[in-house]
Amino acid sequence: MKKIYLIASLLVFSFMQKGFAFDDMPKVANMPPAYNQKMPKEKNDNKNYEIQTPKEYQKVSNEPIIWQALDCLKGTLGDFSRNAIIGQNITNRPIKVEFLELGTIKPMYQNYDALGIKKKNQLYIYINQKHKDAPKEALAALLSHEALHQDEYNSLNEETYAWTMEAKVWGELSRKNPASATVKSSLVDRENTLTKMLNNANQSNILIKNTVVNHPGYKSLPTKSPGFEM
Repeated sequence: MKKIYLIASLLVFSFMQKGFAFDDMPKVANMPPAYNQKMPKEKNDNKNYEIQTPKEYQKVSNEPIIWQALDCLKGTLGDFSRNAIIGQNITNRPIKVEFLELGTIKPMYQNYDALGIKKKNQLYIYINQKHKDAPKEALAALLSHEALHQDEYNSLNEETYAWTMEAKVWGELSRKNPASATVKSSLVDRENTLTKMLNNANQSNILIKNTVVNHPGYKSLPTKSPGFEM
């Protein structure tokens, strides 16, 4: 059985009307606290980084920028997602991550930022090819979102939680490396928009929650799913 999760592109009109706080989200067990962590080597040092890359990262992806993004999640709130990606998930297998023209899966997915797919007992994360040159911090935030989708069930609560996780992780990483928030990238634009939503709601998740609830891509989702009860 194949299950597809969508990370929809952010709708500008939704953000103009609405905006989200982490303490208001549905609860998931074992979510670690954030603390400071040194950043991995820069993107232009991929050759040297590859030599030092943990083997578990190489089981996830062939892309050095993905390895660096995973390293960015160490010691952040997104470490939960990093561990899920390297194998601590319901399948007990590393999640496969790659860049892809998402329209080749279905034309309707062409402009989505990422897709999460479960095929039998294997999880996949496909990131839109257009984000291949995005900063590792932005990719890390996106991965922290998608790694939370691990089973055949999805819900508005789950999407709310995942979008908030993404926003919080981006906030941590962009504070450590402020230059990442100024890079010209549609993925950076997405992450900066999420940050504005948090800031405009005094770090509450109310604006993100409203956006998720009113997002046309999620209109068929139930309110709750296993592990994401209010």
